[in-house]
Amino acid sequence: MRLTCPHCGPRGLEEFSYRGDATVRRPSLEAPEEDWIAYVYLRDNPCGAHKELWYHGSGCRAWLVVERNTLTHAVHSVNAVSVEDAP
Repeated sequence: MRLTCPHCGPRGLEEFSYRGDATVRRPSLEAPEEDWIAYVYLRDNPCGAHKELWYHGSGCRAWLVVERNTLTHAVHSVNAVSVEDAP
């Protein structure tokens, strides 16, 4: 699998690190304990289109949102993390 970094162009997967689900949002500090337990321990394992956070550690060191199909590994888009995407 190759990812096309918006800053560096097409690169091999070994340059990137998977950093988790890009759709999960951190609860507020005042949130009940159940919300924190769900945030830390309970995650879906999606099959199909999914947004993920990746880090280009061996390149420009940018954080990226990668939308890909988890079943086929087809990459649909790669974008730099925006304020709305930040966990």
